[in-house]
Amino acid sequence: MTRKITSLVAFLSFILTAVTSIILYIAPQGRVAYWSDWTLWGMDKTQWGNLHINLGFLFLLSLALHAYYNWKAILAYCSRARHLVLVTPASAAAFAIVALTALGTLGLTPPFSWVLDGGTYFKDRAARAHGEPPFGHAELAPLTLLAPAVGMTPEALVAALRQAGFSDAAPDATLLTLARSRHTSPQRILARVLPATSSGELPQTPPPGTGSLALEELCRRYGLSPSAVVAALAEQGIAAAPGETLKAIAEKNGKTPVAVYAAIRQAAAPAAP
Repeated sequence: MTRKITSLVAFLSFILTAVTSIILYIAPQGRVAYWSDWTLWGMDKTQWGNLHINLGFLFLLSLALHAYYNWKAILAYCSRARHLVLVTPASAAAFAIVALTALGTLGLTPPFSWVLDGGTYFKDRAARAHGEPPFGHAELAPLTLLAPAVGMTPEALVAALRQAGFSDAAPDATLLTLARSRHTSPQRILARVLPATSSGELPQTPPPGTGSLALEELCRRYGLSPSAVVAALAEQGIAAAPGETLKAIAEKNGKTPVAVYAAIRQAAAPAAP
C-alpha cells in the first residue's frame, strides 16, 4: 500500500508541478503582475509560486521514497553481469543528455535558447499588454514617492486622484491600498490620472522593463511624438522605427538599451509636442 501511495503521489505531484511550471513560464514578470493585479484562475503570481514550490518539494520527497522502495531496480540499471558498474551505456547516455542540456543552456545555444526566448516573449507580451510600473513595487510606494517618478508633484497627484473619485487619496496612501478597496489594479488607477497630467519628461533612470517597450509606447506614455523622436535619433546616428523595442534598437545599432534610452531622453525635449 505504501508503495502504491508513494507512486501515485509522485505521479500527481509531477503533473501539478508541470502545470504550475508552465503557468509561471508564461506569467508576467513579478513587477508587471503586481502592478496590474494579474491573476489566473483566481490566483495571483505569488500564490502560483507558493503552490509550485510546495508541490515541487512534495514531488522530490515522493521521488526519494520511490527510489528507496525501488533501489534494487535502480542498481540493476547500473549493473552488468550482477556486478555494479557506474559507467554503462544507459548511465553514460543519461549523463550526456543532462550535461548537454546544462552546457547548451549556459551557452544560450539552440534549441535550449529557444525555450528561454519563449519565456521572454510571453513576459514581454504581458508587459506590453498590462503596462510597466514606474519602478519596482511602485504599488507599495506612498504617493509622495510615486509622484516624482510619474512627473508630478505629490500635491498634484493626490488632487488628481481625488478628482478622479478616490476621496481617500492621501500623501501617505499607496496605489495598492486604493486598488484593493475598489477591486481594481494600481495600473488602472494611475492610468486614469496620468495621461492628462504627464509632463513629457522622461525619468533620468529608465524604469524597470523599459527595454521591452516599443518606442511608440514609450512616446505615448510621456506625450512625445514618435516620428519626431525617430528623426532626432537619426541625427544621433541611431536608426529606429516606432514599432521596435529599445532592446531591438540597441542591438541593431550596437549599443546598450540604457544608451538608447539616454539618446531618447536627450531627444525628448525638442520632440515633445
